[in-house]
Amino acid sequence: MSLRLYDTGTRSVRAFEPLEEGRVGMYVCGATPQASPHIGHLRSGVIYDVLLRWLRASGYEVTFARNVTDIDDKIIAVAAEQNVPWFAVAEGNQRVFTQGYDLLGCLPPTIEPRATGHVPEMIVLMRRLVEKGHAYATGGDVYFDVKSWADEYGALSNQRLENMRSAGDTPNENLKRDPRDFALWKGAKPGEPSWETPWGDGRPGWHLECSAMATKYLGSTFDIHGGGVDLIFPHHENEIAQSRAAGDGFARYWLHNGLLTVDGEKMSKSVGNVVLLPDLLGKARPVEVRYYLASAHYRSLMDYTDAALAEAVSAYQRIEGFVTRASEVVGAGSPSSVPAAFASAMDDDLGVPQALAVLHETVREGNSALASGDHDAVRGHLAAVRAMAEVLGIDPLSPQWRSSGENDLRPVLDALVAVALEQRQAARARKDYAAADAIRDALSDAGVVVEDTPQGPRWELKRG
Repeated sequence: MSLRLYDTGTRSVRAFEPLEEGRVGMYVCGATPQASPHIGHLRSGVIYDVLLRWLRASGYEVTFARNVTDIDDKIIAVAAEQNVPWFAVAEGNQRVFTQGYDLLGCLPPTIEPRATGHVPEMIVLMRRLVEKGHAYATGGDVYFDVKSWADEYGALSNQRLENMRSAGDTPNENLKRDPRDFALWKGAKPGEPSWETPWGDGRPGWHLECSAMATKYLGSTFDIHGGGVDLIFPHHENEIAQSRAAGDGFARYWLHNGLLTVDGEKMSKSVGNVVLLPDLLGKARPVEVRYYLASAHYRSLMDYTDAALAEAVSAYQRIEGFVTRASEVVGAGSPSSVPAAFASAMDDDLGVPQALAVLHETVREGNSALASGDHDAVRGHLAAVRAMAEVLGIDPLSPQWRSSGENDLRPVLDALVAVALEQRQAARARKDYAAADAIRDALSDAGVVVEDTPQGPRWELKRG
């Protein structure tokens, strides 16, 4: 089965056929960095990273663009509240977003364009729309004329124009021809950043930015546009309208990931239930957080609870335990091709839950092979497990997970624990089991778990 994806635009699962054979252009709406990323932002980052990895594993060359909306009403408001420059708010928070993506093993995008760096492209797009009669300037603002695109406007979000409310995106609603028209450009206001245009100084509207950046780097027509379901309307609806009205084919497949709640409630500062990455890292390692965020189907609503995270930690550690034990017995080897059942699950609208079921079944079979001493079978299962885990970005032997955190101190820990284990082995050799047990208990109290294997004692740090 070839890759099939749920396309919001047609509200159906469609066979994926890229515009150009062997190549994929993918654009994902990234951060508006007015604050540090919460768990919902991170889930989106992991989801589209898994898609990117699967596309590449399937043989595609992918150009992945993920934008940064570094100028926005919210950023300006936060800057005023904190009495700092707007660009300091955007840049500081964007660095935290990048650190979060990196920490969770997300591959970097091919290009990460920023809105403020693409005003010339936005001006060109507005000029095309004005000349075609789909946009108009008034009072320093520029608006998209929704009625000029009435036959198609609302198709993505499955709405009718007559049922839509005011865009509510500017204080100058009285200047619009129709309250549903949305701002492409906002006239300059005292104390706010602005850029020069033929229609007056000002700054870009939110929707205009993505259309200009996506087509600059992926072409007038490209394959995939992704984002959260909360962006379907008005953001993505408006992107389609302005892009296609200007004459661009724009995105051919629209993917939207589900949102994330906390204990059944929407995250909100007023409620006080916003979960940030540091909150999670107090309960799990980065790779375990990634496993958790990737484990549900990307289109599903995901409800965060501490219990659910703990279950994910245990599940990942079963994979890690097998990979660690198997690599000690037969060597790390290299990942092989993924099993057919795993590929079938991933091709079926990125079915990660089903793919993880295949992964865990392979781990169980590998553990049975370890127990029976069938090293050839162990080697095969290890290669398959690592191949599947690599696609999901959770291979325990990946440098991403072996070169961070405790592993920076691993040589020192190895040396210290080795001394204690030598003393324990010497005690066992002279049948002083009380002394051997005391050494093991002391290591346990220090957070070191010792396991006796046919190849000798091995150790790891306690988790959680």
